[in-house]
Amino acid sequence: MSIDFAIKVYKQYFNFACSHFMIFADGSREPLHGHNYRVKVKADAPELEGDMVFDFLNIKPLVRELCDSLDHKLLLQGECPQLIINDEEPNWRLELPDQTMMSLPKQDVLILPILNTSAERLAIYLAQELEDKVYKKYSFRFAQIEIEVEETPGQSAVYLHRCKESDPSQRELL
Repeated sequence: MSIDFAIKVYKQYFNFACSHFMIFADGSREPLHGHNYRVKVKADAPELEGDMVFDFLNIKPLVRELCDSLDHKLLLQGECPQLIINDEEPNWRLELPDQTMMSLPKQDVLILPILNTSAERLAIYLAQELEDKVYKKYSFRFAQIEIEVEETPGQSAVYLHRCKESDPSQRELL
């Protein structure tokens, strides 16, 4: 299938400030730290519907909603086999592979279905969530969605997500 058309959206409010830490394959981890992330979206379609790929007025609130959902949270890699997350109301207690522990208020934490909290994994997560939101709200599927997550100015990760016509709940492991 040929991809002939695309839209790009990048607004100043496509951003989120959050904290995270990466867990590496050897069990070591980064110190807890934060970033002011920025998000850019490019979405492709093989043809125009109503002379547009997709209405900018419809996609911008969806991207903003996704960014807002991550804002001012500690992002945790819920699918990381090296991280043990225990529910100890009203906190999450984390057991880390370096033998340290953290106890954090649940309202400050967002556990994502990802293997790690890298900019690359966040880009995958955002692309899949955006695909789902667009389909649920507008019954529309892009051919592909490209998400760029800028961690710091001049340093970003880009993910090209090929959208599926099949059930969006059948996702790859993030």
